Amino acid sequence: MITIGLQAPWNISYPFSLLRMGSAMQIAMDKINSNPALSGNFTFDFVYMDTDCNAKISLRSFIEQVMEKNISALFGPPCPEEAEVTGLIASTWNIPMFGYVSQTPKMDNLLVYDTYIKVVPPIKRVGEILVKTLEYFGWKYVGMIGGGADTNTWDSVDALWKSVEQQLRAKVTVTAGIKFDTSDLELLQRNLQIISKVSRVVVVLANAEDSTALMLEALKLGLMNGEYVFLLVQQFEVSAKVDNLWKSSVTETNQTMLKAFDMVFVVAQKSYEGYDYYDFFDQAYERLKEAPFYSNLSSVKEVSSYAAYLHDAVLLYAMGLKEAFKSGKDIRHGREILQKLRDRTSIRFYGASGLVHFDEYGERNLDYSVYDLQQTEKIIKFVSVLDFDSHSKMIKPTSRFSNVVWLNGKVPSDNPICGFNNELCEWLDNEISLLVLLVALPLFGVAAVILITLLTLQKIRLQTRLDESNWWLIDYSDITILREPKGTQTLSVSTTPSKCGSGGSQSMLSSNSYSTKDAIYTTVGLFQGNEVGIKYLKNQILIDIKKPSIIAEFNMLREIKHENLVQFFGVCIDPPNICMVMQYCKKGSLRDVLGNSEIDLDWMFKLSFAYDIVNGMEYLHKSSLKSHGNLKPSTCLVDSRLQIKLSGFGLWEFKNGTKHRLIPLENPKYEEMYWTAPEFLREIYYPFNGTQKGDVYSFAIIMRELMYNTEVGPYHDVHLEPKEICDERLIPLIKACWSENPDDRPPFTNIRRQLRNACPESHTNILDNMVNKLEKYANHLEEVVDERTCQLMVEKNRADKLLSSMYIADQLMSGKSVEPRSYDMVTIFFSDIVGFTSMCSISSAFEVVTLLNDLYSLFDEIIKLYDVYKVETIGDAYMVASGLPISNGNLHAEEISTMALHFLSAIKRFKIRHLPNEKLALRIGINSGPVVAGVVGNTMPRYCLFGDTVNTASRMESNSLPLKIHISQSTADILLKTGKFEMEERGEIEMKAKPAMLMNLWHIFVLDGSQCPMGKGTQKTFWLTGKSGYTFPPTGLECDSSPKSGTDSILSKQEKTKGISTTEGDRRAIQRPPAMAKSPEMHTLTVPDI
Repeated sequence: MITIGLQAPWNISYPFSLLRMGSAMQIAMDKINSNPALSGNFTFDFVYMDTDCNAKISLRSFIEQVMEKNISALFGPPCPEEAEVTGLIASTWNIPMFGYVSQTPKMDNLLVYDTYIKVVPPIKRVGEILVKTLEYFGWKYVGMIGGGADTNTWDSVDALWKSVEQQLRAKVTVTAGIKFDTSDLELLQRNLQIISKVSRVVVVLANAEDSTALMLEALKLGLMNGEYVFLLVQQFEVSAKVDNLWKSSVTETNQTMLKAFDMVFVVAQKSYEGYDYYDFFDQAYERLKEAPFYSNLSSVKEVSSYAAYLHDAVLLYAMGLKEAFKSGKDIRHGREILQKLRDRTSIRFYGASGLVHFDEYGERNLDYSVYDLQQTEKIIKFVSVLDFDSHSKMIKPTSRFSNVVWLNGKVPSDNPICGFNNELCEWLDNEISLLVLLVALPLFGVAAVILITLLTLQKIRLQTRLDESNWWLIDYSDITILREPKGTQTLSVSTTPSKCGSGGSQSMLSSNSYSTKDAIYTTVGLFQGNEVGIKYLKNQILIDIKKPSIIAEFNMLREIKHENLVQFFGVCIDPPNICMVMQYCKKGSLRDVLGNSEIDLDWMFKLSFAYDIVNGMEYLHKSSLKSHGNLKPSTCLVDSRLQIKLSGFGLWEFKNGTKHRLIPLENPKYEEMYWTAPEFLREIYYPFNGTQKGDVYSFAIIMRELMYNTEVGPYHDVHLEPKEICDERLIPLIKACWSENPDDRPPFTNIRRQLRNACPESHTNILDNMVNKLEKYANHLEEVVDERTCQLMVEKNRADKLLSSMYIADQLMSGKSVEPRSYDMVTIFFSDIVGFTSMCSISSAFEVVTLLNDLYSLFDEIIKLYDVYKVETIGDAYMVASGLPISNGNLHAEEISTMALHFLSAIKRFKIRHLPNEKLALRIGINSGPVVAGVVGNTMPRYCLFGDTVNTASRMESNSLPLKIHISQSTADILLKTGKFEMEERGEIEMKAKPAMLMNLWHIFVLDGSQCPMGKGTQKTFWLTGKSGYTFPPTGLECDSSPKSGTDSILSKQEKTKGISTTEGDRRAIQRPPAMAKSPEMHTLTVPDI
């Protein structure tokens, strides 16, 4: 059984009488004893004593409570004199003592009263919020009035008065200070008249009843005319009882009371959404009517506000007792229990008086609000219009601030234009003064011109120096707004296979691969010729912009210049355009890139992004800022060169008014904490700029997002080994970066070195990589051009001869226009070189050009023997048609087929100059059907073919095999009629917009090997194997050489890549679609639990 003692006067005239608040102890006891989580399996009871605010009685009562009742803690006494005496004995006997009313400054001395703790907030908070409120409205002159009656008052207004007056005089001019007995109405009227002559803004320090009476007298004196403002301080009133101010009078109507509060703001505790304050006071009122108090209060309004503090003090003691017991401490040891209570990380809860939480000084952190009487949903009540954060010392407007009604349509001035007694304008009524003025004006004008000239010159000199010191200050009118944010555009990236380190792919960019539209994620403007991004700061109250710590932050950002950090230009402080001006990055942020499912980032992109982040963070850690503190994908911006630039660092005090981030208990934004180090999440608040070890943890989470930006992983359909995808050295690196122990996380210098070892090309910018390669190719091609300049005339003659042999060229050269023409039946030929990409990777540009020139010269000699038309060549692709531009009846299919067989015969004897042991293998496709042909363009005219026949021929080639001729059904039908060609049925393949046909030999298998039948869009196809009794004449350009092992190796690689078996006994082709390919085994990273 734990017994606690309560001391308070029984006399109901005291606002902290037992008859007004004693039931709060009972309510708290019921909660504790019914909830083991609060009581810690202890049973609580209490005893109370009537001390009548007498120090001797309080001391005697305390000794009796300890000796006879064996109490373990004391709550009270409420009066200052008795609290000071009893507190000394409590400290001597090591008994915890809880103050729920007393405000004596002596007891703030923790060296003397080391077992004493206050549940009420410190009185200095009132002065702080008053100063911030006056600064917010721009008032510099203020008067003070207040006091108390003999009995119906606070415990003492002297300490509060001295604290408020001292803080106000340090910031503003206090024109008057009148403290008096509020029970004397005549004195009250006289004092109001006096203060109205010297002050327009009046701070009222009185309790609720006296404050209401004072406002009614002010209304009678005509002070509620819109020229005066009254700030009523209700220090201990919880938000639920603020409305009692205008409802407390029984002699005045509601209409009169509303007029009396027209120009009144009330300073009281902040209200917290979700907590029912009214329910507590209703319970306290009902319990006061019962034993042992049997109070005769007439309404719940008469319940003391101190009841809420008494209730919370009891709950606080129970929690501290439980924490001490859990830690193995002596529960009778008062200092041990108070040490637990002052630990700001152990106890934090919402009580009847609001949030119960203590700061590092052992004082209760309780926020305040400025209330205004407004009508909301047909209910007239006080609503919060300004909120004061006691931790950051910042005051910010609420959503109801715009509803404040000023009787004169504007905020009242704190000082009249002509003074309170017209003393500033009296000289205008004096004729002599007017005459002197008229005489003095010309002289004054001449002197003014001279003075202005001198001041202008001085101003120019001073302005030059001022501009240098205020380099960060930007006039908003100097910024030209270009675009407003309208959402993010779609980005896309295309890649082609390559290698980075041990594996991966290299990005290839074109005009269509990355959207040309910028990602407009913020307001974009033009400042001093630079395209800048503008970040507006909402509800930012700029009070002391030239504070040394803020100026130091500006100067630090001025010194920071790095290619991977955004450039800081300055800030605008002209309301409402309070904003920061930074370098604008056109491609959005890394979060946009990772969140876009249409973007497929390859390994080179990811490592390049990671290396950019590491470079920026390494520079930032070596700079005067020391750390970032907000590293996440949304602060990693992407510029037009696809380079990461870090943002979101520095200027914490300018942006937030404080250097520490407070994790809110209500509606915390968890999605903003994914990248926060675990050591910070365990704190209630932590520095905005974080630590270097915390930045390393954030980088590890970003690196994990880069590697696995999809649920199944980015490499589930890539036929590569895990070590070819991701270097195995990156896995322990990332795990070390997100280590639970900050000391185990490596610095960014080591991270950069390990990244370079894992992928040597990652440290180079993506575009720089491409530019370097293009420069090498350009230099080499210049040498090729120089070598072939001597052959220019010879090649020109050959070109003219070739053009003269072309029918279309003849028409163009003669100046005739070539009209588009439709052909009912032609045959199209496509071919490409198998393994050409792999061959290019091991060959120089000159060798590739030589190879293609030798090969196409061979083909050009062959097509001279047939009635065919060479359409074009693109890279290793070769396109030929027959039956156009001059029709040849039904010979087109036979001509193309014979030519294709001739190509295969010639390619087997073709010899590569720089790879004599390797053999080329062609893949050929043929189709017959209708086309439309015509010349496109004027500067470089091209004879182009259009129609589905061309697409089908290309599909025949892409589905063919090395050294095979793949023909369509339409071509096979024509060749069958001739009876000259040998063909084998291959089966059916998928075709766009083709009707389903019978499939004999072609199947598609899913990953598990089950057979899946073909649906619509298939066509029967054939292999062209030969022509009866036909021998191909040599061209003179082929090189006889027997096939080497290199040919077999190339064919083997290509067949393995396509997954096709071509044995003589079984000519089936088994193909697994890329989207259904089996994923290689991959290393998996898992974010550690926090």
